[in-house]
Amino acid sequence: MGVLPELRYPTVTELVRAARALTAHRPGVCVLRQVGTSRAGRPLHLLSVGRARRAVLVVAGAHANEPTGSCTLLAVARRVLEQRELRDGVSWHFLLCADPDGASLHVTPAPRSLFDYHLGFFRPAGPEQPEWAPSVLPPDRLPPETRALTGVIDELRPYLQVTLHGTDLGGSWVQLTRDVPGLAEPFAKSAAELHIPVETGASDAAGWPASGPGVHVMPAPGVGPAYPSLPDDVRHSTWYHAHRYGGLTAVVEVPMWASDLVDDPAPHPAPAAAIGRLAHRLRRDALEVTGVLDGALPRLDGLDGPLLRAARWGLELVPGLADDLVRTPPADRTRAYVGSVDAFARRVPLRAAAMLLRVLRGTDDRAAKRLEELVATWSDAFAERFRARWVPLENQVEHQSRTVVAAALHAREETQ
Repeated sequence: MGVLPELRYPTVTELVRAARALTAHRPGVCVLRQVGTSRAGRPLHLLSVGRARRAVLVVAGAHANEPTGSCTLLAVARRVLEQRELRDGVSWHFLLCADPDGASLHVTPAPRSLFDYHLGFFRPAGPEQPEWAPSVLPPDRLPPETRALTGVIDELRPYLQVTLHGTDLGGSWVQLTRDVPGLAEPFAKSAAELHIPVETGASDAAGWPASGPGVHVMPAPGVGPAYPSLPDDVRHSTWYHAHRYGGLTAVVEVPMWASDLVDDPAPHPAPAAAIGRLAHRLRRDALEVTGVLDGALPRLDGLDGPLLRAARWGLELVPGLADDLVRTPPADRTRAYVGSVDAFARRVPLRAAAMLLRVLRGTDDRAAKRLEELVATWSDAFAERFRARWVPLENQVEHQSRTVVAAALHAREETQ
């Protein structure tokens, strides 16, 4: 936990510079162009490799706090350039960063610990997230980043969109909007070779059928969500935009720190009781952060920036989410699933506290010291409970890259 990672995550500027270098090296194959502008006026860039009509779209940076995808995107682009067979009848397109404004606010390029990671943490409120905005906003209020992403999908009509996500602590898993037969085997093999646990009970995919360990397929339209109170609906996200052209989306998750507790398929002896205790802790921790926020608000003098909006949005989710956990029978009765819920219930108040801490530090508010104590205590408890071990960055990238390529090859066979 205390060892500095061998490498670090690049900034958006460094990503663009690397993409320009690839284009300069292979000008007959690569094209880099701007496809949109963020709310703050930052450009959104698309790197295209090849000109075939059938297309794969790879999206990085949808969540600022999940930085592995930036490295993976460059690794896959280089692999596609080196391995001509990957371009046989297929063009590859790489949206370098779907949310450059968010990326500018998450400032932990080489985190030494979970505490260090959270000191620079940022993840926008749901309506400000490019992929999720369509599930919570009407079409006429979508942010420009979302419109740029859907515009690229409309133009390319990809048979596969891969969006690169990650988790701070846990394992690797894949979410598919439609099954990709054959993907589970190379995914599991890669994870095993690189010593990355497969998160078999990911709470993000609660209630989804699995086509293999850690490979989750979106359920039929009539199936209700596992957590009804959450405002977003994956079926209205940009993940589903590719379906109108016969395509599908694969979401590839990889951890920064791994926990060997998340792939335990053994039945939990009392999952409902355990989740009830987690819901109680979630409420308690969120109330503690809310108390600090309520006390500080009069001193913030109308301040309303993205960090504060995101912290408040996360806290507002807690009452409904805690009720969901208690009222809804566990979607999965394994130890892996209960562990995933445990991690989820730790993240929500911890992230809100971390972002609020950054706000209060920026105004030199006296409540910052209390929040720093909470962020430190909760980060250390999270790491200790899950026996966190750093996954070398090259392993994070290699596993995610292998999974992207495997998904593209298997999906191509299915959509010939």
